[in-house]
Amino acid sequence: MRISFEEMAMKFAKDAALRSEDPHKQVGCSILNKEGRLLSIGYNGLLPKQEVSSNFWDNRDERRKYVIHAETNALACISRYEEPHILACTLLPCPSCAINIISHNIKKVLYIEEYDRDNLAHEIFDFYNIKLIRYK
Repeated sequence: MRISFEEMAMKFAKDAALRSEDPHKQVGCSILNKEGRLLSIGYNGLLPKQEVSSNFWDNRDERRKYVIHAETNALACISRYEEPHILACTLLPCPSCAINIISHNIKKVLYIEEYDRDNLAHEIFDFYNIKLIRYK
């Protein structure tokens, strides 16, 4: 039996998370169009070849200021004109990523885990009538 586009998107997101160098929270993201074609994947981390001290990853609050989110990395590789439709992410997007997602005209956002520090994305997606689905 074939898996749905949503299942496929989440599988891509989970696999992308494995590329993250963050030892505490690996986040992955994938973006598909209406036909289910993969447009982009992303994961949280630093710019390529960014050098940091050996203890950089130890302080969560300090490193959070510098880590590029998975959604941002995935969205950076597409344009609105590619008609992205589904964004799947292993973690609920933060408010800033939610606004960025909306600006790309994405209609459906899937996620697995709630973002315990800030769940304002629920309100933002609701305001813009974006379908937000917690994926089990």
